[in-house]
Amino acid sequence: MKKMFTPIFLILLLILAVNCQRNQQRNTDKPTIAFIMKTLNNPFFIDMQQGAKKAADSLDVNLIIQAAEREVDVERQLQIVENMIQRKVSAICISPSGSREIVPGIVKANRAGIPVFVVDTRVDSETMQEAGGHITTFIGSDNEDGGRLAAEYIIDKLEGKGKVAVLEGIPGHETGDARLRGFTETVGNEPGIEIVTSQTANWERSQGFIVFQNILQSDPDVEALFACNDMMALGAVEAIKAAGKTGEIIVVGFDAVEDSREAIQEGVMDATIAQHPYMMGYIAVEKVVEKLKNKSIQDEIPVKIELINREKL
Repeated sequence: MKKMFTPIFLILLLILAVNCQRNQQRNTDKPTIAFIMKTLNNPFFIDMQQGAKKAADSLDVNLIIQAAEREVDVERQLQIVENMIQRKVSAICISPSGSREIVPGIVKANRAGIPVFVVDTRVDSETMQEAGGHITTFIGSDNEDGGRLAAEYIIDKLEGKGKVAVLEGIPGHETGDARLRGFTETVGNEPGIEIVTSQTANWERSQGFIVFQNILQSDPDVEALFACNDMMALGAVEAIKAAGKTGEIIVVGFDAVEDSREAIQEGVMDATIAQHPYMMGYIAVEKVVEKLKNKSIQDEIPVKIELINREKL
């Protein structure tokens, strides 16, 4: 029995090894897409990650998702881009932490023959042109239009008259700048609406709390707030609660993350602008696969944007 068992065991091991090798070969034959996000500490990008994973599973491609700890860490994001170039990935999808700062990384990917797909946040076109770089396409919403939607909502709620505060993103970052631009231009057409202050809270909830707490101390008559993302808006909601003013100040955020939807349902926040990050992630991976199959891709792929309030929820 022992003499018979040994060769059978060896044959089984050999079959197992061959199967493992075949599976590894199949995986290496698949395209590998690197998806580089700003952070995975924000529900917006977690939704985007889930959409990208769903598409990768459906389309049978390898997906590497990486991000810096904080949205402001452009240096780390550039390091990730260089690592992905060294790994010779098939394509890179990226949501830039810095619209200008990311350009050198894109140029390096171009030189390596790796197509780059930009998601959610546009790259600065002038900087890109000067550097001689290019991207395959941009997938995302019109952030400026989102700012306009937020402004129209606040104007309507205030009936065309009142004091408004703004929490900005990081100055010089295209996403926040576009949202702010759309908002301020629309409000600027209403002589009865006054923007009493516009300050950055760097996209972060904790800073949203601190900055808006200070605003309430210096401008206690503020009647409405527009925050360029939901995390800052949620921080402001906490500051409003601490000041005993819940329900007295209109709060509109941006991104429609789960926490903001819950805050709207509870009546402590009024509205948010929905961008559908899940769809952005899904479409980005889908378009990479099309590009790798030599299909033509349009220069921009819009993802719908809409205002979400309690009634809509």
